[in-house]
Amino acid sequence: MRAVTIRDQRLTIEEHPDPTPGAGMVLVRVHAAGLNGADMMQLKGGYPAPAGSPPDIPGLELAGEVVGLGSDAERFSLGDRVMGIVGGGGQGELALVHERVLVPIPDNLSWVEAGGVPEVFTTAHDAIFTQAGLVLGERLLVHGGAGGVGTAAIQLGRAAGARVTATVRHADHHAKVAALGATVIDPEGFRAHGPFDVILELVGAVNLTENLKALETGGRITVIGMGAGATSEINLALLMMKRARMQGSTLRARPLEQKALTARAVERSVLPLLASGAVKVPIAKTFPLDDAAAAYAHFAAGGKLGKIILEMGQ
Repeated sequence: MRAVTIRDQRLTIEEHPDPTPGAGMVLVRVHAAGLNGADMMQLKGGYPAPAGSPPDIPGLELAGEVVGLGSDAERFSLGDRVMGIVGGGGQGELALVHERVLVPIPDNLSWVEAGGVPEVFTTAHDAIFTQAGLVLGERLLVHGGAGGVGTAAIQLGRAAGARVTATVRHADHHAKVAALGATVIDPEGFRAHGPFDVILELVGAVNLTENLKALETGGRITVIGMGAGATSEINLALLMMKRARMQGSTLRARPLEQKALTARAVERSVLPLLASGAVKVPIAKTFPLDDAAAAYAHFAAGGKLGKIILEMGQ
């Protein structure tokens, strides 16, 4: 099989042996795979794949067709359309995925759309509901609302009956992000639009002090991005006075049992919204497998709205 391959912090397209599914594993012929910030970090040498995942083939999410089943794999049949998160290896023509982290693709989604679902919708759902406990009527602030996780979080928050505000730096994206269900504001001065019950921090440490000031008493902050810095000084007295809770979260390195729980949550709560068209998968741009380097460069340039997707051309 052919796959995007990282060699000395450079991307190539190389031939790899076709993988063989073991117990509980599914062999998926990948049709589309989304790019994510973790892929960019892995390319730079800062985010190695967890044990058991291909160390040199990036890709945390994929959509494709079941073409092989290992022993004890019973959830899916050959030919089924599936999508899911992986620890790595998603950006190849074939990938091994444990059946418990796969979910069926709704009939109305194209391969490209499905390729942009697993990582961002799982991350968003886990961060704002499982971690932060967002409920009907609360106010949600999403920092970085134009990215993949941001657009997913906005739509899921809106669908749950929350009042959603999103910070978006590029003015030309404001109208499109607003159409997803958020009140869109510039990042500067966001505190004036609070207080917020839940804040999803996708940007980084630069926002933490103002996040605490903008938080409602008893509010929660979930940090899942640090592109704008990883360290910050905060006032613990403010944290205490607000009776606030701040947590960080990652998805990639979780054990199978925990990833399976997130997949079931997506299957239960997110797939019906996708199937009904209540939530969408905004696509910024697609690239063929052979143009993976251009796809990564487009991602790194920033300023995009939605997902960048690699198509395998199968």
